[in-house]
Amino acid sequence: MNPSSILHRFTDKLSAGKRKVLANVYWAIVGKIVRILSELFVGILVARYLGPEQYGTMSYVVSFVSLFSILATFGLDNIEIRELAQGRVAKEVLIGTAFRLKLVFAAITYAIVGGVVLAFEADGFTQAMIMVYALSVVVNSIGVIRNYFTSIVLNEYVVKTEIFRTAVGMVLKVALLLLRAPLAWFIVAVTFDSILVASGYLYSYGRKVGKVADWNYDRRVAGHLVRQAFPLLLSGAAVLIYQRIDQVMIRNMIDDASVGFFSIAGKFTELILFLPIVMSQTVAPLLVRARERDEEVYRRKRQQFVDIVVWTALLLAVLVSAGAPWLVRWTYGRQYLAAVPVLQIMAFKAVGMALAASSGQLVIIEHLQKWAAARNLIGCGVCVGMNLLLIPRFGIVGSAWATIVTVAFTGCLANAFIPPYHPILKIQVRSLLLGWRELLGVRKLWA
Repeated sequence: MNPSSILHRFTDKLSAGKRKVLANVYWAIVGKIVRILSELFVGILVARYLGPEQYGTMSYVVSFVSLFSILATFGLDNIEIRELAQGRVAKEVLIGTAFRLKLVFAAITYAIVGGVVLAFEADGFTQAMIMVYALSVVVNSIGVIRNYFTSIVLNEYVVKTEIFRTAVGMVLKVALLLLRAPLAWFIVAVTFDSILVASGYLYSYGRKVGKVADWNYDRRVAGHLVRQAFPLLLSGAAVLIYQRIDQVMIRNMIDDASVGFFSIAGKFTELILFLPIVMSQTVAPLLVRARERDEEVYRRKRQQFVDIVVWTALLLAVLVSAGAPWLVRWTYGRQYLAAVPVLQIMAFKAVGMALAASSGQLVIIEHLQKWAAARNLIGCGVCVGMNLLLIPRFGIVGSAWATIVTVAFTGCLANAFIPPYHPILKIQVRSLLLGWRELLGVRKLWA
């Protein structure tokens, strides 16, 4: 039975609007499950083949580039989705303008990465690998198409594209394993994944929507997008730093093998992070429309939304933390057992990220993003400070605790210091205390 037939079996009695929203969530979850499980399977094989030290080097390269990737998107993604969902500007103009902006910012980002690498990275091999992987930030500009499909609640085409990318990427990496290829080729393969998914987006858009040649650039729209996105750029940069700086600091303060152990814990954490994040991104257009129709209905649905996202993450975190010893031993092997205590702590990062992702969507929907940067910039400082304090004393376990403190602060506690975010803080506190009840009535969100 294919995914489409399963979906129709459970949604054929719903109204067209509800069916479309549930289909969007369904396809988003299917895509993430396929991608994460496939990448986990191949990642296990690659990690076992490379060993902790080389695997740590590859993880460091990815983390280093990720620190700069927000500059390439300039925080435009969620703003583009919101503007497309509102439908006030022609999609060809919005998509075309966002694409040109992203392309320019991506080129600038690549140059910045090159300058930083030459100035601060002494190892020639690592320099070369960082510049190879950094090409992906330019290719990812075509992600404006993904944002369009998300805005019209039509994730099916995005998911099929990403499944294709995942399948081809798996075959390529398995071939490299069979050929016993060196580390450099695996980093090239990861970069090639970006080209595959960009090609798929272009194909889906051309087949289902229209021609890329019809995209137009509008200076006025560009100015509006940049002004709206700039606070999110600062906020997004801070988020990326506190999500990725730990591996960079571990590599410089301990060694490559420790980065490998920490990265393994991060891979399992991603398994539970994807669901609350996908739910947040997918339901956002529904909440935008609810707010435009009826403010009271919107207020009710936003509480239900946060409740469900947060408690889904909490339940998954408990399961992964409890099963950490078994998960690591029977997947990555005994050589990675040092990752177990890190995973037992890091699993609860999902709760903080669920609070951050759900509240982040409310911030954008309610046009409160100009204060988001302050929250996340402070969180970035907390992350760096906690890592500097805890890594020398407790190693990678200390870095795991630094992560938990950081996501708790940025996802929830910081809202207490920002008056416009006090209503969001109340929603979050209520969710943590009473939100479990909404899991029993999850269908209310679509009512």
